[in-house]
Amino acid sequence: MTKNTEASVIDREITRLEQQVEALLNVIDRLAKENRSLRTQQESLATERASLLEKHDLVHHRVESIVSRLKSLETGA
Repeated sequence: MTKNTEASVIDREITRLEQQVEALLNVIDRLAKENRSLRTQQESLATERASLLEKHDLVHHRVESIVSRLKSLETGA
């Protein structure tokens, strides 16, 4: 091979590698954005879950209280 041919092959290889690096950087950027979005969504869902569990406990205690009162009315009647 001549020096020009070798240089041409090297230039093409460098260009190909640059394109691959650019593609990888784009994938990394996309994945980082997706990761941030998923973490935000996870935090939101965890907060919602905690709120729902709190409401569930409150309703559970209210129902227990109502059942208890009904039983006491039944025995008192």
